[in-house]
Amino acid sequence: MRIEILNTGTELLLGNTVNTHAAWFGRELFKLGLRIARQTTVPDGDAIRDAIAESIGRADALIVTGGLGPTSDDLTRETTAEVLGLEMITDEAALRSIEAFFALRGRPMVEANLKQALTPVGSDVLPNPHGTAPGVYVPPRLNGRSNCAVFLLPGPPRELYPMFHADVVPRLRALAGVKTVSQALELKFTGIGESDFHQGIDAALARVPDLEFGYCAHIGEVDLRLIGQPHALEQGRAIALEHFKEFLISDDGASMEATVVRLLTERRLTLAVAESCTGGLISNRITDVAGASAVFTHGLVTYANAAKIKMLGVSADDIEIHGAVSETVACQMAAGALRVSGADIAVAVTGIAGPDGGSPEKPVGTAWIGLATEAAGATAFRVYHPRNRLDFKLAVSQAALEAVRRWIHSASQ
Repeated sequence: MRIEILNTGTELLLGNTVNTHAAWFGRELFKLGLRIARQTTVPDGDAIRDAIAESIGRADALIVTGGLGPTSDDLTRETTAEVLGLEMITDEAALRSIEAFFALRGRPMVEANLKQALTPVGSDVLPNPHGTAPGVYVPPRLNGRSNCAVFLLPGPPRELYPMFHADVVPRLRALAGVKTVSQALELKFTGIGESDFHQGIDAALARVPDLEFGYCAHIGEVDLRLIGQPHALEQGRAIALEHFKEFLISDDGASMEATVVRLLTERRLTLAVAESCTGGLISNRITDVAGASAVFTHGLVTYANAAKIKMLGVSADDIEIHGAVSETVACQMAAGALRVSGADIAVAVTGIAGPDGGSPEKPVGTAWIGLATEAAGATAFRVYHPRNRLDFKLAVSQAALEAVRRWIHSASQ
């Protein structure tokens, strides 16, 4: 079934409002065994008419969001009726619902709200208990231009999401008649690139019947997406792990930080972090995970050299001799965090985010990551990520968490 989404609103294209519907519709439709064939965003005005006319000629179902309100630029309802060649009438049930909405809140209803009760003749009104704008469903039989079902939904998520589940999902199920719903599996890897996957497992994955696969690269991570029935997913998973198991973060879609928190929890270990160049990002990622309080003890942001000396006991002489971004200082930062916190493991980062501060010996993008435990002492390794500041911080935080993940695995063997 070909489904298209049309998001309307000038604010979406100006960047004033982030279009969160794109990802949300994709996830919700996939649960039904359906996919989005195309998603379009247009400003208010004539562009809506052109987009609807174009989509109904291609799609089996068109979902339009926004433009159902009472203001002069809310014209989705009227434009849809015009494109489909349908008259507009006032739906009495919708009018009473709008009147009740204002009465319940003790507010007067201005005349402009009356237009929200207008609906194309023969269409279904979709109740909106969370706002004044009801939705509209135009069945394929009413569409004299094509065999496309049209859903008009309000723009605000608090109104759209409940209406979608209550009134759109049952209709889409009936229209689509999907018998078997594909499942998805996401495996996350780090320390390896997309090209390595292409060289290593593309041909093997392509030989698995009824398996759809694809890759998505992020900073410090590559995700392998598998779609199909359980037997196909398991074959694809086995192929990936046969080649790249040592690089696997998770095979259930869990993020690096969620994986680290889970491993620490399972092994009853605690972690402390000392950060310079990442400015607290590692601590933030960890504490974004529910349950982190059971395993995360300290997040020390020692950005200035004086803070490294005072809070972590880093030698001022060593900073002078080796520099703040060095193996020596990274080791001392990790050892200091371990000592201060009493945790089972500590990780520390120090680096040059740029755009200034680099040198031929230590160019912008250089970072050292230190790791310390009571039994093994402190060690450190160098990474190089010449990126903008934000991407540099993310890449270094990813490398630090990966170091913790690998240590947990090695300590368990």
